[in-house]
Amino acid sequence: MLQSRALVIALILLLSTTLPEVQSKSIFEKDRRDLLAIPEAIASYFYEAVNKVYPKVSQFLLDTVQSPSVVAARQRFVKEAAKVSIMFEQLVEKIKNLWYTRVLGY
Repeated sequence: MLQSRALVIALILLLSTTLPEVQSKSIFEKDRRDLLAIPEAIASYFYEAVNKVYPKVSQFLLDTVQSPSVVAARQRFVKEAAKVSIMFEQLVEKIKNLWYTRVLGY
């Protein structure tokens, strides 16, 4: 019993140090417009893993990502994602306003 409690405490401490709260943000925060943060982190981890095993393949991936067509597509995606993010923020504000005025009666 004591060992399982110690194991649970150790696991909680391990997870709390590996997953810092600084990187976790709510999607309802005002400054949350970095919709590409998660895909970029995944791509970074993937690139690092491939680079350790196959450096030539990782160089090919890097060259492909830096090609003009991929850069242009990524810039367009960022622009559209920013628009969607702003519209989502406006929708959340409208829902909050309706909640406060209609349901709670403020």
